[in-house]
Amino acid sequence: MKCKILHEARGHMRVHLVCGRMTLKEADVLEYYLRAVDGVKEVKVYDRTQDAVIVYQNDRTSLIRALATFSFAKAESMELVPDHTARALNREFEDKLVFTVLRRAMAKMFFPAPIRMMLAIIRSAKYIKEGVKALLHGHLSVAVLDATAVTVSLVRGDFDTAGSVMFMLRLGEILEEWTHKKSVADLAGAMSLNVDKVWLKTNGTEVLMPIGDIQAGDRIVVRTGNMIPLDGKVVEGEALVNQASMTGESLPVQKSVGSYVYAGTVAEEGECVICVEKAMGGGRYDRIVHMIEESEKLKSTAEDKASRLADKLVPYTLGGTALTYLLTRNVTKMLAVLMVDFSCALKLSMPIAVLSAMRESSAHHISVKGGRFMEAVANADTIVFDKTGTLTYATPRVAMIETFGDREESEMLRLAACLEEHYPHSMANAVVAEAKDRGLSHEEYHSRVEYVVAHGISSTVEGKKVIIGSAHFVFEDEGCVIPEGEEAKFNALPAEYSHLYLCISGVLAAVICISDPLRKEAKDAICALHACGIKKVVMMTGDNRKTAEAVAAEVGVDEFYAEVLPEDKANFIRREKEMGRTVIMVGDGVNDSPALSEASVGVAINTGAAIAREIADITVAAGDLYELVTLRQLSTALMARIHRNYRFIVGFNLMLILIGVGGIIQPTTSALLHNMSTLGISLKSMTDLLPKKAEEE
Repeated sequence: MKCKILHEARGHMRVHLVCGRMTLKEADVLEYYLRAVDGVKEVKVYDRTQDAVIVYQNDRTSLIRALATFSFAKAESMELVPDHTARALNREFEDKLVFTVLRRAMAKMFFPAPIRMMLAIIRSAKYIKEGVKALLHGHLSVAVLDATAVTVSLVRGDFDTAGSVMFMLRLGEILEEWTHKKSVADLAGAMSLNVDKVWLKTNGTEVLMPIGDIQAGDRIVVRTGNMIPLDGKVVEGEALVNQASMTGESLPVQKSVGSYVYAGTVAEEGECVICVEKAMGGGRYDRIVHMIEESEKLKSTAEDKASRLADKLVPYTLGGTALTYLLTRNVTKMLAVLMVDFSCALKLSMPIAVLSAMRESSAHHISVKGGRFMEAVANADTIVFDKTGTLTYATPRVAMIETFGDREESEMLRLAACLEEHYPHSMANAVVAEAKDRGLSHEEYHSRVEYVVAHGISSTVEGKKVIIGSAHFVFEDEGCVIPEGEEAKFNALPAEYSHLYLCISGVLAAVICISDPLRKEAKDAICALHACGIKKVVMMTGDNRKTAEAVAAEVGVDEFYAEVLPEDKANFIRREKEMGRTVIMVGDGVNDSPALSEASVGVAINTGAAIAREIADITVAAGDLYELVTLRQLSTALMARIHRNYRFIVGFNLMLILIGVGGIIQPTTSALLHNMSTLGISLKSMTDLLPKKAEEE
């Protein structure tokens, strides 16, 4: 397609597409196409002018080539655009705002007084109806106050004031709805599926397949800790499924043969084969949006407090209005009280502040499932870290393999990889990756695989029982033994590595030593968390004490616990909460799920197990632990903004009431200043919490 470069500076280019009118869908296609070009950092497409502003780095050659070969049909076939983008939503509310302002301006400038009067009466019906409805239900709410203000203005014949009040209320409604829907859409997108491949059961074997190749009628296998990627019916096995993301149920639901399962839910325990019915996931996004909109999780304590306070203040405002009239017999002074209320700003600015903070979090690769969790992070004084995949990198590697009983190293690795590839954990991934690097093929040749949370895996190979997992699992639970005469070799295993024990027929066959390097930023991030007001940083791990002690000393945690089970982590957090502490739990594995549920706020790493992401209240990207510091800063800044909003709303509106009753300003002016302050504080609440300098750091 023909393009023209309108402006170019170093690393920055503005181009114009000669394509006539550009639709919203075409603008999204162009934007996501350019984002996929190597070296492109940021893209903004303006559909009205058919322009694109591109920020890029390094060589511009690939960008010019991509623009020269671009066509909407070709780019659309690449399927780069998500099912839901914010462009259409933003345009809808931009148009609503512009239309509302223009309509008001046109009426003021061109309509004669009788027509403005009729319009005011017609538009007032909505507010009067809502006020009457609230009274009939026994509620003295903000709707009653709005209806009273509008009605008194109409009765006095002050139609301009009535129109101004309704205009400001309408602007507030549009901004609140826009911010809420945008935040919900961002949150729903962050909660969307992140499943690339699934296990397809065909001809009695399992094959790892891209999810895009799965068709209705195919059978897929889902095991403990896995997310169910597609809608369908269970045809084999049974599992306990966590459906919180779909239904809000706190307890897992048992699914057996004939039960229907939904995309996005998670197998908490068990294994099942699902016959796929809807290859595209069956509208999971829409179900998430509905769940979020209905969920009380969106409301923080501060929001609830603001909402309750707003309604509680309504009777006082009405009482003050009546008292002013009784004392002064002056309708103008009475209206000065009625035209100014605290509740409108309280109810509008607080939810906007919280939802905007959640939206800003997503820009920092942090997905927050509700405002109350940011409040909990702001109030937290204790943080508990799982070690593997959290304080250490999510991509550990196999450092060495020690075999026993004259077993062959490559064969033991091949067997271990065959078992481990079924379960999402960083150490399992390391085993699979090592086998791949060595060119070891490990097609399925075992029978049913069973996973024991936080312990290991059990299966049968060529009639022999094979298990792989922790020392506690293989030696204590399963009673496996070390081959006679090889105890010295076992005792000499290097303590600096994490160990996976592979046993065949109850005898140790190999120990896979995993190098789990510490994140380079871990020590500084923990230091920064302490500086942000976290008093107690704890590390808990299932690893041996020597390894845990070395890591704890290096990163600078206040306490550490080694060789712990999932229930130990949860019990520790429960005890901390009973002592009055607010606890953050950070983890990434299936074994972290009980602790994530028990914590005041659970934080999962987004590359971890699906069940951990599902149960967690907040998800952060795996790239940098400093995102936890950013989360703390955002949360504390949010609470500071909410408290500032409280002080401003009460102080400013009280001042307006006093000077109005004193006759210094007219009720019309009071209404204008009140509504302008409400709009102003709402717009301020939509701005970013962190300054540019903090973002760059």
